[in-house]
Amino acid sequence: MTPDRSLVLVDVRKYDGTVSARWTAERLGEDQHGVWLATPKGTVGRSARGAWTSRFAYVVLIPRGHWWTATFCAAPGPELYGDVCTVPEWNPDRTTVHMTNLDLDVVRPHGGEAHVEDEEEFEEHRVSYGYPEHVVTEARRACAWLSEAGRRHGEGAEPFASAYRPWLGLVG
Repeated sequence: MTPDRSLVLVDVRKYDGTVSARWTAERLGEDQHGVWLATPKGTVGRSARGAWTSRFAYVVLIPRGHWWTATFCAAPGPELYGDVCTVPEWNPDRTTVHMTNLDLDVVRPHGGEAHVEDEEEFEEHRVSYGYPEHVVTEARRACAWLSEAGRRHGEGAEPFASAYRPWLGLVG
């Protein structure tokens, strides 16, 4: 695993186009699960609410063709933070990845069990943003799959059980 360390702009929007999160990460590499991006502790990001600074190091997995991304954090952050979103899309030179945040999150704290967050926000935005029915269906399907795949103690699927660990180990 040799990191290439090229920079990638991660551009996450809400369904109405406002910025949900935007920051620059380092491309670590790619494997059968997708593209791995590193965000060191102290990285500055932006959202519609203003700037924020990452409190811990993490890696983000951008899978191919799926309605989610997965973030794996160093302690004290959550071990897994699965974001339900539209299928991530890369610009032609692969320096920017875009996706639309669909509110639902699957979170697994270190040593804990995965649980779903922001279901109320999803329901509110489903109505206020007018999510099309196929988006609602895909978001719910992705959330259910992430909840099952993100289970602890080797009961979940890769990369959620352990495949992320070498990638997280590369983050400085």
